[in-house]
Amino acid sequence: MRVVPPLQDSTTRRLRRIALDKQREGRVPGLFAGVARGGRLAWGEGIGRADVGADRAPTADDQFLIASNTKTFIAVMVMQLRDAGRLTLDDLLGDHVPEVSHPITIRQCLAHVSGMAREPLGDVWETLENPSAKELRRDFDEVERVLRPHDHWHYSNVVFAMLGQLIEELDQRPWTESLSARLLEPLEMTRTSNGFDGGPHVTGYYVPAYDDVPREEPVMDLRALAPCGGLASTANDLARWSAFVADPGELLSADTLEEMCQPQVLLTPENWNAAMGLGFFLVRTGTGPTGRTYVGHTGGMPGHITGVFTHRESGTGGITLMNNTAPVPPDAFAIELAEHVVEHDPVEPEPWRPGTSVPDELRGVLGRWFSEGQPFVFWVEQGELRARVDKPAAANLAPSRFVEVEDDVYRDVAGRERGELLRVTRAADGTVTKLNWATYLFTREPIGFGENLTR
Repeated sequence: MRVVPPLQDSTTRRLRRIALDKQREGRVPGLFAGVARGGRLAWGEGIGRADVGADRAPTADDQFLIASNTKTFIAVMVMQLRDAGRLTLDDLLGDHVPEVSHPITIRQCLAHVSGMAREPLGDVWETLENPSAKELRRDFDEVERVLRPHDHWHYSNVVFAMLGQLIEELDQRPWTESLSARLLEPLEMTRTSNGFDGGPHVTGYYVPAYDDVPREEPVMDLRALAPCGGLASTANDLARWSAFVADPGELLSADTLEEMCQPQVLLTPENWNAAMGLGFFLVRTGTGPTGRTYVGHTGGMPGHITGVFTHRESGTGGITLMNNTAPVPPDAFAIELAEHVVEHDPVEPEPWRPGTSVPDELRGVLGRWFSEGQPFVFWVEQGELRARVDKPAAANLAPSRFVEVEDDVYRDVAGRERGELLRVTRAADGTVTKLNWATYLFTREPIGFGENLTR
C-alpha cells in the first residue's frame, strides 16, 4: 500500500475550524469529522459530547447510526451478484422475489427511478413501527407506484428494503450474513453492525428550535427496513469503506464500481450538479474539467445524521457523523472537508516512470492524425496505445486507451469512444495509411468529408 504523508498543520487547523463552525451552526451536541486516505483517517476530530451527561467527545471508535449509508453496501452486494451471473440489472425485481408484481427493474430500484412510493404501508415515521419481512413482502404490491419510471428521481426506502430481500433470496441466508462475508470481514470493518453492537457509541438527540436543551431520541427497530438504513458504524470503519469506493480491489470489479458511479438521473435538474448512480449519490463541485465529482451517501435516523463522500481519483473521503436530528447538511459538510484537502493538500503524484519498449506494430500509428478537421495525437505509454484530441482544452480530459483485439484492430477501453474499435489500414509495405476509429476516418493531413470521397 502506498504511504500517504501526513496532512500539513495549516490543513488540519482549517479542517478543525470547518468542523467547529458546523457544530455551532447545527447546534450538534457531539460530532466526529474526518478525512480519509488510503483506508485510514488522515485527520479526524470529535467536537462536543458523545452523551450530554458525560464530558467526552465522540471518537473515531464510537458508533453512530449511519442510516441510509447502508444503501451503498446493499447496492454493492447487488452488483456482486450481477457480476457473478446471478441476475441482470434489467431483470424485474419479481423475477427473484416471488411476491412482487410491480414491473420494476433492479436498475430502476438502485437508481431510485422505479416510481415507487418512498415508504412501506402505514405511517412508519409517525408510529416508528416497521414491518417484518413477511409483512413487507406480503404488502409490497399494495405500495403505490406514484410516478412513471425514469420520469424523475424519487427516493424509495421500501425499494431498497426489497433489495435486501433480493439478496436473501439469491444468497439463501440473512442479508446481514451476506454483508459480513462479502464486505465487512474482507474490509476488516469490525465495528459495522445492524444496529449498535454493544460497544462505545454516541447518544442521539433532537435540539428544539426555541431552546438549547437536547432531548434524547429513540432508537428505532427497523426490522425488515434495515437494509435501507439499519447499519451503525465508526469513522475508522468508514475510512476503510471510503478506500473501497475509491479502489474496490478484488471485492468488486473496478469497471463495475465505475458503472455504479455513472449518472442515471439528475437530482437537481435546475443546477445539474448532483445525480444518482447505482446506489451512490454523485455530487459535482466546480465547473468544467477542473470540477470534481464526489461519490457517496447520506444517512438520517432520529438523533443521527451522517455523510460519507469520496473523491475517487485522489482516494480522499470526507466523513461527517453528527448526533442531532436536524443539524447542517451532512453531504455538503463531508464534501467541504474532503475538497479542502484535495485542493490545498493534494496527494503527491506518482513519479514518471520510463517505459521499456514500443510494440513494433504501433510505431506507424504514433503521432498526429486528423479527423473531421480536428487534430488528434496517438502515443504509447507503458506499452499501451493512447490517444486524445490535440488541443489545450482537452489537456485535462482522460485519454482513450486501447487494447489489441486482433492484428491491427484495437478496442477503446477508456475515454472518448469507450467500447468502439480502432482499425489500422496498411499499404503493401506495411506503412500505415489510415485509421478508422468508431468508423470515422483518420488521416495524416486534415481533409473534409467531401475531399475524402474524391481521393
